[in-house]
Amino acid sequence: MSDVRHVLVLPDRDAAEEAAQALGERFGTDEEPRLLRDALAGEDDAEDAQWLLLVRDERARLDPGELDAFAGEWEGWREEP
Repeated sequence: MSDVRHVLVLPDRDAAEEAAQALGERFGTDEEPRLLRDALAGEDDAEDAQWLLLVRDERARLDPGELDAFAGEWEGWREEP
């Protein structure tokens, strides 16, 4: 079993929550993704935060390109490890 993780960067909490729900439906992931708020450097305002969706992929079956396109549906992207 490997420890493959994908990080999807999304513009706001609503987008991250919607993407988290849709991820399981579209890709059939076993585990619920984890949501994290990522404040931009030097920014104190919560409106300036990005949201990260952490996806474990122990079987390495999720295609990075498909995940990037998926995140793009919410104006986000997949971060390269």
